[in-house]
Amino acid sequence: MLRLCSAQRSLVLSFVRGFAKELKFGAEGRAAMLQGVDVLADAVAGTMGPKGRNVVIEQSWGSPKITKDGVTVAKAIDFKDKYKNLGAKLVQRCLSAGIVRRFRVQEVYSNAMLRLCSAQRSLVLSFVRGFAKELKFGAEGRAAMLQGVDVLADAVAGTMGPKGRNVVIEQSWGSPKITKDGVTVAKAIDFKDKYKNLGAKLVQDVANKANDEAGDGTTCATVLARAIAKEGFENISKGANPVEIRKGVMKAVDAIVEELKAMSRHIDTPEEIAQVATISANGDATIGELISSAMKKVGKKGVITVKDGKTMKDELETIEGMKFDRGYISPYFINSSKGAKTEFEKCLILFSEKKISQVSEVVPALELANKHHKPLLIIAEDVEGEALTTMVLNRLKVGLQVVAVKAPGFGDNRKNTLADMAIATGGKVFGDEANLLKIEEVQIGDLGEAEEISITKDDTLILRGKGATADIEKRISQIESEIEQSTSDYEKEKLNERLAKLSKGVALLKIGGASEVEVNEKKDRVTDALNATRAAIEEGIVPGGGVALLRAAKVLGNVKTDNDDQKQGVRIVQKAVREPISTIVRNAGIDSSSVIEKVLGNSAVEFGYDALKDRYVNMIDAGIVDPTKVVRIALQDAAGVASLLATTECVVTELPKDEKDAAAMRAAAAGMGGY
Repeated sequence: MLRLCSAQRSLVLSFVRGFAKELKFGAEGRAAMLQGVDVLADAVAGTMGPKGRNVVIEQSWGSPKITKDGVTVAKAIDFKDKYKNLGAKLVQRCLSAGIVRRFRVQEVYSNAMLRLCSAQRSLVLSFVRGFAKELKFGAEGRAAMLQGVDVLADAVAGTMGPKGRNVVIEQSWGSPKITKDGVTVAKAIDFKDKYKNLGAKLVQDVANKANDEAGDGTTCATVLARAIAKEGFENISKGANPVEIRKGVMKAVDAIVEELKAMSRHIDTPEEIAQVATISANGDATIGELISSAMKKVGKKGVITVKDGKTMKDELETIEGMKFDRGYISPYFINSSKGAKTEFEKCLILFSEKKISQVSEVVPALELANKHHKPLLIIAEDVEGEALTTMVLNRLKVGLQVVAVKAPGFGDNRKNTLADMAIATGGKVFGDEANLLKIEEVQIGDLGEAEEISITKDDTLILRGKGATADIEKRISQIESEIEQSTSDYEKEKLNERLAKLSKGVALLKIGGASEVEVNEKKDRVTDALNATRAAIEEGIVPGGGVALLRAAKVLGNVKTDNDDQKQGVRIVQKAVREPISTIVRNAGIDSSSVIEKVLGNSAVEFGYDALKDRYVNMIDAGIVDPTKVVRIALQDAAGVASLLATTECVVTELPKDEKDAAAMRAAAAGMGGY
C-alpha cells in the first residue's frame, strides 16, 4: 500500500464493480479520512494500559461484547460516512500488522495515515456500504446504557417478594403471558433505542447467567446489578478511576460470599425441602409439598420434570424413564411450538457406540421407522457428514420424524449407559464388539421403543421404555453387585446414578389450571421452586427476604483496600446489598428504611421481616429462607457484569441499514458473479 501511494499523484481506490465513483483531492481527501482515524483511535486508545477502560460492542446476534482488546474494538468499527470509513479501514490494517505494539496508538495511526496519503494530490474514492456503526464515549455512552438498565430493572423488581406484582407480556402467537418470573420478564424486553438496548441486554445476561447456574435468583441479581452499575457510574462521573472501583467491588463481593458460607446451614428433611420450595414458588405451600413429595419418591438427585396437566389440580406421577445431559445435534430437528424442543410419542430408538457419518448407516433404520409409521431417535457417539445432512433435509423437506442425539459420557461409562438405555427400551447397541451387529443390517427387533421422548438443546428425556421387566431387573442386580464390589468413590457415584435411572424412574409434576395462561404462569413458579430446592440441597440455606445479604455486609468494614477508589467500590456494594430487602418491603407498601433499621437493630442473624404477613420473625423458623447458592451467584454475577459496565469508555452500536445502499451492495455482488 505504501508503494502504491508513493507516486506524485497517488490514489486510493475502493473496488466495488458497477458503481459510479466520487472523488476528493489533496487536503480535502486527507482531512475526510483523518476523521475516521481519530474516532477509531480514540476508541482503541482508551483500552490501553492496566487502567484502560472497556468497550461495549453491540453484536448482530447474542449478547453485547465487553472487551479491552484493541484489535476486536477496531474491527467492530464501521462508519456510515464513506471517507471516515476509508480512514478507519487503513488504521485497522496498521493495527492488524502489530504496529501498535511499538508505538503510541494515536501517533501510529496518524503517521500511518499521513504516509499513505503523503502525495501532494491524493485521490480518495468512496464506496457504498449497507451498514455502519455509531460510537459514544465516556459519560454519554454510560448514561445512554443506564437508561436501559433502569427500565428493565424496574420491570423485574416489581415482581420481587411475596407481594410482588405480575407482568403481562404480549407474545407473537397465542395468549399473552402473565408471569412473576424475573428471567422471563427480562428476556421479553427489547428497546428500539440501541444504547438503551445494550444496557438492557447486559442486565439480561446477569439474569440468564443466574438462572443457568442456580435456576433462581434472577430478580435479586437484576436488582443488585442495577444498584452497583448506577452507583459505579455516579462515582466515575465525579472522577473516580473505574478500574479501581471494580477492584473494590470484587473485594467486597468475595468477603460477603465467605460470610454467606459461614451463615449457611444444610437442609435434609422433607419439611425443610418443602419450606424452600414454598418460598421460591411465591408462598404457594401446595407447590412446596408437591416438590418435597417428588424428591421423596425419586431421590434428591432424581429426575423431576414439569409439564402441562389435564385437570384443574396439580398432580404428581412417577413413571419409568431416564434422562441424560445431551440434547439434539441440530436445531433443525425441533418440532414443538412450546419451546425449542423435539417431542415424539411411540418412538423407535437406534443405539450406536460408534460415529454415524455415512448415508448407508441411517437409511435402513429410517426405512423401518417409516414403514411402521413411527418416529426415530438415533443415539450415537456422534452423527455427522452425509448421515446428518440426509436426516436434516428429510426432516425439512418431507417432514420425516427423526432426531439425533450424542450419547452421554465417555469411554466405558458411555458404553454402559448405552447398554442401560437399550435394556430399558428393549433395543440393542450397534458397534458393540461383543454382539457383532452391523448397523446396515438393522431389524425392527433391534430398535428400542419408548412411549414418549422429549429433547431440548441440553438434555434428553425417555419415558416408559418397552424393555422386558426381567431384563431390567437383571441389569439392576448386576449394577448393585458392582456397587458392593467397587472401592472407588467416583465409580460408586456413577454406578448409583445408573441405578437410580433404571430403578426409581422419573417424577412428573403435572400442573393444572383453568386456562393455558394460568398453567404457564404456575409452571414458571414450579420450575423456579424446583431449581431453588436443588440449589438449597447443594449448598444449604440462609435467612431469606434479603436479610442474609444485609447481615453479611457487616464484614465489609474489615476489607483491606489499596486506595480511596477501592474503598468507594466497597461502599457501593455495601449500599447495593440493601436493595433486595428494600425492594421486597417497598412492593409490600411499607417504608423500607424503618424495616432495615429495625432488622439491623436486632443482633440475631435469623431475625427479619415477613413481608407477606407484615411482622418481624425468626426467618428460619418461619420458613422464609433462600438457597445459599442462589444468593451467592446472584451477587457474584451482578457485581461482575455491573462493574464491567461501569468501566466502559466507549459504546459501539450498529446504525439501521440503509435499504438503498443494501440493495446496491446486493446488485454489485450479483454483477461480480457473487464475489
